Amino acid sequence: MIRSLDVLRSYTIRATDDVLGGVRDLYFDDTSWTVRYLVVDTGTWLPGRSVLIPTSALGKPDAARQHFPVDLTRRQVKDSPDVDVDRPVSRQVEADVYGYYGWAPYWGAGAGVAPGMPGYMAVPPPQTAPPVRHREEGDPHLRSGREVTGYYIGASDGDVGHVDDLLVEDDGWRLRYLLVDTVNWLPGRKVLVASDWIRSVSWSEQKIHVGLTREQVKNSPEYDEVAGVNRAYEEQLYAHYGERPYWGV
Repeated sequence: MIRSLDVLRSYTIRATDDVLGGVRDLYFDDTSWTVRYLVVDTGTWLPGRSVLIPTSALGKPDAARQHFPVDLTRRQVKDSPDVDVDRPVSRQVEADVYGYYGWAPYWGAGAGVAPGMPGYMAVPPPQTAPPVRHREEGDPHLRSGREVTGYYIGASDGDVGHVDDLLVEDDGWRLRYLLVDTVNWLPGRKVLVASDWIRSVSWSEQKIHVGLTREQVKNSPEYDEVAGVNRAYEEQLYAHYGERPYWGV
């Protein structure tokens, strides 16, 4: 199912013994547009602390109760490496998190393998976290959803708006679409742009360039935030832009 980051923020993460907290943000890899982590605010349970939960560790979402299960205990999460989620996340910090839980990292052997799948490695985690060896520089390909929200979208012949939200498919955790608000160009309208159509990103200028024209965007199928994304709408969208569907035909 495809959910927006705004909707994901209404979800909680449930451990085997209680709720860990609510989703605050996400981190995605801008080389594959894959969400690698959810940032979880532990609220009153661990005041002032947020933790990183790899998406590969999440179970099937419960849409009715709005939570994601994870096969961890509160104690395990409490003793996990302390991560400053308001600063860039370095590969060393990622390695500390994966090493603590005994999981195979997505960038090494078994990359992209989720719990319960062939090749997944899990060992009992240590009772206390190993020393966290922070580096000043973050992984240049790991981006925060909150950071990208507000970036301008540039078409081939001019700007079309700014990123208002991110839409994520939880089966595989692919960042499928950017929700673009065209308020400064076409007031009262929002459109979807697929991550597959992104040509380049200028992180210093906070601008995302897509291989589309303003006229194409202007005449694209209207997006209804209440109805959300369904296959019928996606078929209209991809047909309008003449792009090959990601789901195949």
